[in-house]
Amino acid sequence: MADKLSYLISALLSLLLLSGCTPEATSSATTADFNLQEATITEIHQAFKEGTCTCQQLVSAYLERIEKYDQPTKLNAIVVTNPEALERARQLDEEYRKTRRLRPLHCIPVIVKDNYNTKGLQTAAGSLAMKGFKPNEDAYQVRELKEAGAIVLAKSNMAEWAFSPMVSISSIAGETLNPYSLEHVPAGSSGGTAAAVAANFGTVGLGTDTGNSIRGPSSHNALVGFRSTLGLTSRHGIAPLYLRNDVGGPMARTVEDATKVLEVIAGYDPADPLTKHSQGKVPQNYTQFLDKNGLKGARIGVLRVLSDKDPDPQVKALFEQAIADLQALGAVIVDPFEVAHFDSLRKDQWCAVFQRDINEYLSAQGATVPVKNLDEIIATGKYSSYIEENLKYFQKNQVGPDEGSHTCGDAYHDPKRIAFRNAIEEAMDHFKVDAIIYPTWNNPPAKVGDFEGYKGDNSQIIAPHTGQPAFTVPMGYTYSSLPAGLQFLGRMFDEPTLIRLTYSYEQGTKHRKPPVKFTEKVAGK
Repeated sequence: MADKLSYLISALLSLLLLSGCTPEATSSATTADFNLQEATITEIHQAFKEGTCTCQQLVSAYLERIEKYDQPTKLNAIVVTNPEALERARQLDEEYRKTRRLRPLHCIPVIVKDNYNTKGLQTAAGSLAMKGFKPNEDAYQVRELKEAGAIVLAKSNMAEWAFSPMVSISSIAGETLNPYSLEHVPAGSSGGTAAAVAANFGTVGLGTDTGNSIRGPSSHNALVGFRSTLGLTSRHGIAPLYLRNDVGGPMARTVEDATKVLEVIAGYDPADPLTKHSQGKVPQNYTQFLDKNGLKGARIGVLRVLSDKDPDPQVKALFEQAIADLQALGAVIVDPFEVAHFDSLRKDQWCAVFQRDINEYLSAQGATVPVKNLDEIIATGKYSSYIEENLKYFQKNQVGPDEGSHTCGDAYHDPKRIAFRNAIEEAMDHFKVDAIIYPTWNNPPAKVGDFEGYKGDNSQIIAPHTGQPAFTVPMGYTYSSLPAGLQFLGRMFDEPTLIRLTYSYEQGTKHRKPPVKFTEKVAGK
């Protein structure tokens, strides 16, 4: 233990305070420090190759930022850091020294939402009732990322049991704030991941999205968020909200980084039967679709039924500018894009399946899980007051397959969901569009404590029910510092097109910038 502590202290002291990584002492080729701020996967790997950064230095630098900023600023994005992260970094450094080869995500520090099972690291889904629970195996996506060389750096705060699309408040860690304005919310439920990645506490993050929870927090934090096609990525080992809607996936500062994460986690997993629909539909790689000129000749539909629904004037102005930018980048704009019977098709798409899904998840966690079902969660009394109504509602109301007004099945069998998706894709075919756009939120982030300020969320309406992929990218800022996002919706399993379009828009506009209060000046820069 003493040797390990000595090693940790030595690694931390090896850093310069204002630079992301110090040069390796043994590298005669080093000419400049590596700047951690907004570092991408490509830049990190290039730094490894040039000897301007080691894995241990990188991980130490991120841990230092978490220590320096997370609690002192009351951002409160992180629940726990990984005590094994530096040792894993040492191993990856040694591997690279021996092989001179980098894995796809070699030493990329990942911020993982607290509802992903992470072997040996507390996984509580934001609930004090789950405090201390350490799974004995990783969620599928976590395991795939680790095998690709990524390091789980920390677990992030979330809306407890993922119940809120607006806030990220948990009984185990309190409330996460928005790094662009600590007076505003980061959205939910993946607000901890969003705030952490936006504040440069890690390179990329994992979130989950039942209705909004990857895209909303990404929009509120000037990030890229991918909600992929239902069935493209496995949910095995993720504490569910509504498994019929849940998607896990990347949250990142760039489209390229999100794409590199998706490339690793996409594909068939026998433990999640829904992923059988991905077979034969996953390309050899997704990075081939990163095309700066990808908007040239593309046809983009403007879904005014969403964008014009009581928008904040500054969000509306950003959206209209985004349309102009898309056109300037070569896209053909179809405005308005209309879907027959849209309002009627979108109705009655939700189902009360939380109790069934969470009970199945908990029962599969073995003898060490503190609670075994929803009844036991409620009996502990260990939950935030704002979710009490949700918990007790789902205790009394459970809808299973073939019960209620419709089947409550998955996106491939539920007739209401299929009808909605068919209408969307038939309209896309009719207008010959590659994707549909609308603001991710029609309003800026609400102020902390203002539950009445939750309005303008467009993410809940289409993709969670139809199963289609929807990506959000930064669209600019309202009221000087509050981020807004532009959402692209595509056809089933057409992630390649969405990657091409969002990358081209991102590269053509460059809206992403780090939050001022979490930005350091690098010596000599």
